Amino acid sequence: MSNRSGQYSEYPQHHPHDHGRPFARRAALAHATPAMAGPSSPGKSQSGYTLTHAGKQVRFGPVAFWIVVGTVTALGMWSAATATYFAFRDDVLTRLIARQAEMQYAYEDRIAELRAKVDRTTSRQLLDQEQFDQKLDQIMRRQTALESRASALGGIADVTGSIRPAAPSRGAASEPATGTPKPNPISDTVTFVAPPDREARLESRAPIRAAPPPSPFAQNQGVDNALVRLQNSLDQVESRQLAALNAYEDGMESKVRRMRGVITDLGLDMAQLEAAAPRAPMGGPFVPVKLRADAGPFDRQLYRINVTRAQMEKLTRTLALVPYRKPVIGEVEFTSGFGIRSDPFLGRPAMHTGLDFRAQTGDPVRATANGKVVNSGWSGGYGRMVEIDHGNGLSTRYGHLSQIDVKVGDVVKIGQVIGEVGSTGRSTGPHLHYETRIDGEAVDPQKFLRAGVRLSAG
Repeated sequence: MSNRSGQYSEYPQHHPHDHGRPFARRAALAHATPAMAGPSSPGKSQSGYTLTHAGKQVRFGPVAFWIVVGTVTALGMWSAATATYFAFRDDVLTRLIARQAEMQYAYEDRIAELRAKVDRTTSRQLLDQEQFDQKLDQIMRRQTALESRASALGGIADVTGSIRPAAPSRGAASEPATGTPKPNPISDTVTFVAPPDREARLESRAPIRAAPPPSPFAQNQGVDNALVRLQNSLDQVESRQLAALNAYEDGMESKVRRMRGVITDLGLDMAQLEAAAPRAPMGGPFVPVKLRADAGPFDRQLYRINVTRAQMEKLTRTLALVPYRKPVIGEVEFTSGFGIRSDPFLGRPAMHTGLDFRAQTGDPVRATANGKVVNSGWSGGYGRMVEIDHGNGLSTRYGHLSQIDVKVGDVVKIGQVIGEVGSTGRSTGPHLHYETRIDGEAVDPQKFLRAGVRLSAG
């Protein structure tokens, strides 16, 4: 739509004498202004902007027009500023690229750290498994060693290294045995308790609620606790064995010292006694005892105990020829001691060469040591008398017997009955006249009896 005037032609004609410049400007203004400002009427003023293109017109209000113009201008200025900034400040782009690379490197480092953590965890699990296997193998070897020790201790009398079970209380016998099996009191072995993660469980008939799986930490703690319990159990067994072994060694050494002390106190020759002791039938090739170079304290102590036990057995066989026991049973009561006394028949001082034991007629009389009967029968003031030769110059006499149960040449053992108490011969009543002689000379029998009391005290 246009406000063109009808009195003007589209292309006005100029006068040849008019230069046409003012007219042309006025005609141009008259032609353009209506197109920009739109139609106008005498009674109405209209504001705004109209764009005409290809015969089409678009009208804008002044506010919208300037908003569009301002926005386009601002965008242009921002684009120009940004382009200028990036054109002259390359370090910003460099920092952005560096930050992006840094973030990428950080992610890569984090991934590598997580991988290393996984590898460490796996390695730790493998190491824990290896350590567990080593500890378990060590415990099994230790248990085997303790079982072998128990077998070795079983060869020694009264030494097992175990604790005697307590006497059951009333009503306890009817209760069934429950709980973990106890160690065998003979071999003193340890019942192996499997760790929780390796323990085989029987399926129960009653339904069991599925418990949540334990954490790896709890599993490790359970395994460690099981290993600690096994170690403590083995420590207790080993301590009991060592305590029993120490007590047995101390007891044997004390007894050997007492035996040697008794022989020394009696004034006897150990070599002669050992030579006179009868030897049991035995033999075999000589194999010297060798202690391994890598033997531990237990093996060395066991070796010492065996040596001491052999010495004690040899001394026991030797002392079997020494008459240090009582010839009658029961409490000892002497009616007359060894030495000078008043003769019961003459009333004058006389030498009494033995001991008179109070007893009843018919009480058994026993040999006080091993030996051989060299006299059996009537012998003057002794009445019926038995004399036994114990070797190495030792001999004993038993007088005033009412009955004799052995004959000359018989070999008698300690405690064997050789006759009965009586009052035969030079006697005032039933009793036993007992003498101890060394190389035919009478000595005080109480010296030997006191030695017997000393030995029996241990």
